[in-house]
Amino acid sequence: NVADPKSEVEILRIPQPFWNHNGGTIAFGPDGLLYVGLGDGGSGNDPMGHGQNLTTLLGSILRLDIDRQEDGKNYAIPADNPFIGKIVPSGPRGQTAPARGEIFAYGLRNVWRMSFDSETGLLWAADVGQNLWEEINLIEAGGNYGWNVREGRHWFRPDGNDAARPELIDPIFEYAHDVGKSITGGGVYRGKRVPELVGKYVYADYVSGRLWALDYDVKNKAVKANYSLIGENLPVMSFGSDEAGDMYFSTPFGSLYRFRSGN
Repeated sequence: NVADPKSEVEILRIPQPFWNHNGGTIAFGPDGLLYVGLGDGGSGNDPMGHGQNLTTLLGSILRLDIDRQEDGKNYAIPADNPFIGKIVPSGPRGQTAPARGEIFAYGLRNVWRMSFDSETGLLWAADVGQNLWEEINLIEAGGNYGWNVREGRHWFRPDGNDAARPELIDPIFEYAHDVGKSITGGGVYRGKRVPELVGKYVYADYVSGRLWALDYDVKNKAVKANYSLIGENLPVMSFGSDEAGDMYFSTPFGSLYRFRSGN
């Protein structure tokens, strides 16, 4: 378990206009490619419009091939990424520009965190809200998850009601700020230590300290239940799983926790 620091290669460096909303989850998908979750660049209300701008990497999830290098970069863009070769709006006066081919999905405020289900391969992402709503999304190739036109399923921008936007993908689940104010995404539990959690998406809220297990029917696209997990309220920062599928979570206090069965 020792890494050679001399082996480090910088894959990508992304300038951030503000101090917050940096996202930061990186995960290898079942396809062997690297997925990178990026926030909208920060401040409030997405003032630079990154969430709906396909010419910037911010406010999106990237998909990179880090086993190859091309075009002077330390990575390659997978040939089946959804926005390769697309020309898109890039300014208020009708300007257009090529979309960034690295983008897999967009319209995201600050994904914290995302993970792949080891059984189904689905990509789950929790997106931190701003004024009223925290959300959980299933990420699809080319998907537009609405920020900053929408916050969760709800219109956010003043011009949001001007026209229907059928291309915007709603979250599979959301909760309001009377429940919690900063979602921390986890993952679908596939371990054996806690049978009650198997197949459920485990997540938390950093501000309220609450933890839940979402029972979602992927085939019928319906939430069956959202269970509150009993225990000490903790500001959960991140989740992770081991080789056996057992799940752990961390807090700012330097402690690592895991779940146990109530039976």
